[in-house]
Amino acid sequence: MARSQNNANLKIASCIASASRGDIKACFDLGMAFSSGGGGLDVDLVQAHKWFNLAALGGDSRGQECRAEIAGEMSAREIAEAQRQARAWLSTTRTTH
Repeated sequence: MARSQNNANLKIASCIASASRGDIKACFDLGMAFSSGGGGLDVDLVQAHKWFNLAALGGDSRGQECRAEIAGEMSAREIAEAQRQARAWLSTTRTTH
């Protein structure tokens, strides 16, 4: 069990590293993981919205669809937080690359 959790953590870390390099598919994959609890993650709609938003900003139509779908399950405050986190991610990754 610990080994599969370790593998899941490595996969998530790898996706985050890829996303930081502008990989839109990695952003979408992270959105899926956070929206479904995949990869050993807890369901976190704020994080899911953030990653789907980043995928959508990169032109991924699936990201747009998933972001809209989960937004219906979120409060306005949660959506605002997800958007703030997406902006912070963009400002951090743009200044480091």
